[in-house]
Amino acid sequence: MTDRLSRISLVVITKNEEDTIGRCLSSAYGVGEMIVVDSFSTDRTVETARQMGAQVHQREFRSAADQKNFGMEKAQGEWILILDADESLSPALRDEIAAAVSAARAEGYWLRRRNIFLGRRIRFCGWGQDRVLRLFKRGRGHYPERAVHERLELDGSARTLKGYLDHNPYRDINDYLERMNSYSRRGAEDLLRSGRKWFPAIAIRPAARFLRMYVLQLGFLDGMAGFLLCSMAATGVFYKYAYLRELSAGTGARSSGDDR
Repeated sequence: MTDRLSRISLVVITKNEEDTIGRCLSSAYGVGEMIVVDSFSTDRTVETARQMGAQVHQREFRSAADQKNFGMEKAQGEWILILDADESLSPALRDEIAAAVSAARAEGYWLRRRNIFLGRRIRFCGWGQDRVLRLFKRGRGHYPERAVHERLELDGSARTLKGYLDHNPYRDINDYLERMNSYSRRGAEDLLRSGRKWFPAIAIRPAARFLRMYVLQLGFLDGMAGFLLCSMAATGVFYKYAYLRELSAGTGARSSGDDR
């Protein structure tokens, strides 16, 4: 199996991920090379990655898409596997990936994610059917520039693997809030570039997000963790449009809902 995995280049982007990078890299044991693109971490992320045999490239962070594309350009393997530092391959998925690259029945593969929030696996809230396109033939994938929530564009067909990619994105609520602030700001920048208006979206979209996740996507079945996740996701949407208003005012743009 490790012979088949040796055809894969693993690419991971990092910034202060000392708590998770070891688990992430060790879960992909046997890949041909591990490439870490680091945004000048101030903790032991770089040291840990190098100790585990990864090539580490440090560069200024512009966007996750930019960092991943840079790492992909450095890759030499026949296949590329993209992981976030807070993700790890389950043993079953690792075996399935080895078989997939050997059979090569598609140019890319979707990986199903098993998401953890506040120590609990989230089965609903829209997270239960989560999947990401992360395994593909080198030269067949590219991330279009986007400030947040980057998505791979694949040149070719894709299949879905059955094994799980374990994803534990937040250490605690404080970590969630810090990331929410960053994501909301960058999401607002994307909205500004696309010409979106902050009003009336700021009054409608946060409530719509909560209702979609908690009611339509059955988030209430995830208990208190589900309620907190849906509430904070809705709050993040509110902050995104609040930031959009601030950015619009800063560029001199006046939306039709501006109350000044």
